[in-house]
Amino acid sequence: MKNSLPNQDLGFSGAARLGWKFACKKFRPVLVLLLSLLLPASQALAQAAATGPEMADTLRQDGKIYVVVAVIAVVLAGLLVYLISLDRKLTRLEKEVHAQ
Repeated sequence: MKNSLPNQDLGFSGAARLGWKFACKKFRPVLVLLLSLLLPASQALAQAAATGPEMADTLRQDGKIYVVVAVIAVVLAGLLVYLISLDRKLTRLEKEVHAQ
């Protein structure tokens, strides 16, 4: 039985080693991304949450929570209007392309 690589008899361990090296190179970006997302989360979870969210309580007491909610609502409404207008423009362009 011939090997696909010339002049090398890899055997089982050699083939497994080549497969492992290929898998490491292939999944290295995924592993880096996963670790970069999990490490900060683990630090955040390690902190004691005994007092609760102080910022939300402070904003609620000062009455500024409504300002925050209003700003978020305006931003989301703006995004919605933009997406609707973009959809209408794309629909019009698609009709023009199909008409030609």
